Amino acid sequence: MKEHSRRLNAHYDALAERGEGSLTCRLREAYRVAGRDPDRLTLDEIAGIDQLHLGGRGASRSLAALGEWQPGSRVLDVGCGTGGASRLLADEFGCEVLGVDITAAFVDVATWLSAATGLGDKTRFLCADAARTPLPDAAFETIWCQHALMNMPDVAGVLAEWRRLLVPGGRVLLHEVVAGDNPEPLALPVPWASTPAESHLQTRETLESRLAEAGFRLEALEDVTEAALAWRQKHSRREGGEPPAGPALPGPVAIFGERFLTMGRNLRDNLAAGRVRILEGAWHRLE
Repeated sequence: MKEHSRRLNAHYDALAERGEGSLTCRLREAYRVAGRDPDRLTLDEIAGIDQLHLGGRGASRSLAALGEWQPGSRVLDVGCGTGGASRLLADEFGCEVLGVDITAAFVDVATWLSAATGLGDKTRFLCADAARTPLPDAAFETIWCQHALMNMPDVAGVLAEWRRLLVPGGRVLLHEVVAGDNPEPLALPVPWASTPAESHLQTRETLESRLAEAGFRLEALEDVTEAALAWRQKHSRREGGEPPAGPALPGPVAIFGERFLTMGRNLRDNLAAGRVRILEGAWHRLE
């Protein structure tokens, strides 16, 4: 798994790999340039960098509508990235959230952004392999995962870990990229992969089968590809338009560099061509 971790860190933190400084330092400076205090930020000010999945905060709220939330609900956010969904669940639903991600730079950024937005007491972050976490059994009521399984080669191991970590009857909320019906190779790079070695897309049928085999029962599942494509088309038009007159708040380009413009266009084209699809669903852990 060391090679897997190296590949993902090289993809998600490519600018640091090229010697351009740590992701946290770059983003803090970008906020200073935009006239903001990087230690005192609002959730709206960080919206461009805190939810790196199709649909942004709207997609997270849609997935959250499938949840059964109580104040203090214990949630594990798998593949948390920069921590946006963790903060949304803490802020809007009163959850206690632990985010886990294999990319150390994202964990550092997530920790900083939670402190800067006043949510450091309700969100914590851990750098670990999702298939092998150092967490105790039955520690969570909900597993939350958005656009992360497609980066994980050992899906069976990850799902077994989810079952171990959930209380009996606990729930999995999943918003995931899967392989579409079009067998053509992906247009690369995309936000989750620069080369085929980083992309581990499953078909919908395979994903459903693996969850069932791992001891999870399906509650609800919807194909939300059309909404995701519309969102990506809108953002591609915005990204290809005139640059703002003054310093703008940081967005994905501040994380990935200018190559994100190509990633976004390729993702749009892959969605439109049916090479990938987007699913939103809920499962519960069988006793």
